[in-house]
Amino acid sequence: MSDTGDFTPPQRLPAWTALVGHAQQLANHPLSALFADDPNRADRFTLILENPTEMDQSALVADFSKQLFDDETFASLIRLAHEARLDEGIQRLFDGEQVNFTEKRAASHMSMRGGCPPPPGKGADTHDMRTFAFDLREGMLVGSTGKTIRHLVNLGIGGSDLGPRLAVEALADPRGNIVGGIELAKVAFVANVDPRELDTVLAHADPAATLFVVSSKSFSTPETLANAEAARQWLRSRLGEGIDISAHFAAVSNAYDAAIAFGIRPDRVFPLPDWVGGRYSVWSAIGLPLLVAIGGMFDDFLVGARIMDDHFRLTPIEHNLPVWLGLTDLWNASFLGIQSTAALPYAHGLRSFPNWLQQLEMESNGKHTLRNGHRTEAATAPIVWGSAGTIGQHAFHQLLYQGTRKVALDFIIPVGEDSDPRQRILVDNAIAQAAALMGGRDLDAARATLARRNLPDAEIERLAPHLVSDGNQPSTTIMIPRLDAFHLGALLALYEHKVFVQGWIWGINPFDQYGVEHGKEIARALASGKTDKQDASTAQLARLAEEFRLRMR
Repeated sequence: MSDTGDFTPPQRLPAWTALVGHAQQLANHPLSALFADDPNRADRFTLILENPTEMDQSALVADFSKQLFDDETFASLIRLAHEARLDEGIQRLFDGEQVNFTEKRAASHMSMRGGCPPPPGKGADTHDMRTFAFDLREGMLVGSTGKTIRHLVNLGIGGSDLGPRLAVEALADPRGNIVGGIELAKVAFVANVDPRELDTVLAHADPAATLFVVSSKSFSTPETLANAEAARQWLRSRLGEGIDISAHFAAVSNAYDAAIAFGIRPDRVFPLPDWVGGRYSVWSAIGLPLLVAIGGMFDDFLVGARIMDDHFRLTPIEHNLPVWLGLTDLWNASFLGIQSTAALPYAHGLRSFPNWLQQLEMESNGKHTLRNGHRTEAATAPIVWGSAGTIGQHAFHQLLYQGTRKVALDFIIPVGEDSDPRQRILVDNAIAQAAALMGGRDLDAARATLARRNLPDAEIERLAPHLVSDGNQPSTTIMIPRLDAFHLGALLALYEHKVFVQGWIWGINPFDQYGVEHGKEIARALASGKTDKQDASTAQLARLAEEFRLRMR
């Protein structure tokens, strides 16, 4: 499919028209009625990805039965995928063709985990990065004073922060990075240019034992470079101006010369190929902090993702897990008009999953321009938000039960062992929330609930309306046996491919992000004092901020 020649906007496809009709029929249809009409619904709308590394074990289970569609709707969604030639898109993605059509390059991040070959002549060698990481883990790297490096601080933002941060939180030993009974290296992340984040991380750090990794593909990201400069000044102020601090820096970047100019040693600049997008880069050298944190388990992380790659590439659309996930969310956003998706991971280790998913989905598919340069008529990426597990139940779930907005829900449940009763409570809560938010509670059920409390009839009638919950919040539940490197890799790759499915069908490019550049341009203008071309509000705010600064000097 060329950029424009044989591209058909999805609204002109027959299946799209059919789906518009399905949405009108089902928009207010009770989900519970779909289960009542079909006792086998849960089985038929659940996909299981087998784990070939463990006999008779499932790698991942995805239950779509609580989504608001019926058999005819789902058949039309599959038909839409075929009419949009999604199978061709998947093939082009894995063949290394220029699916990033605006920037005219491949999106071959899967090659970093062995899921596809790299673009011809552009393989990425991670041997040096791995050697560096394992030397650090084993206490073989020393700082400028000869002290062993025990603290790695990753300076990055966006894709250079969210993926590795999420994975380290999920997989690192909470007792610390222990080798031979000795704690060797702690891993921390700094993304915000707000000085407080870096100050907090360094408050109890030993400068002689701290190493900073500057993660920036272009080595020009203002926030990251500002933090890198602050880190350099911190080292100089603590170690002395005459000390060579290059032993305390490494970089992950494709801008080799810029990194060297900053003061990074040549053998500590680890490349990030241009065909690996930032939000898809945790598998590459951007994963250096993760490799330091988990060591050999990093390979399990890659294997899990590669299993998902193989499934996505080889499995027919009718049984393809990323395709089902992509079509389901496309149905919610483009046809049912659901404007937001709540990511609800029931695991403390996945507390940053909603933040990671925000960037993956909203930066990838939060766009309105089609492949042919025209504006889309469809609603594209929803607003993604969320929180970890039972924390959200005591924060925003009230709105999900009795608010006035429809929200799509993704429940992520690592089952784990039940040796600690709290883990069983966590999993039971997740399953129960999905059921309650689907089924709701009508007025009669509310009265019955209050009657069981032995309340007077008048009090029951007064309170019953306040217990009513409409339900019908659509959800997908993704369950994995445990939160380990293999299953986390499979989970993240699943969502990466889901985003591609949606972008391909919508006809937009999930691998660029031109929109965010506009705000950066204005920020640069303000930094240089140029406010004459700004609107009156912006110019006034810049002036007032400068007045505040002057008063506080």
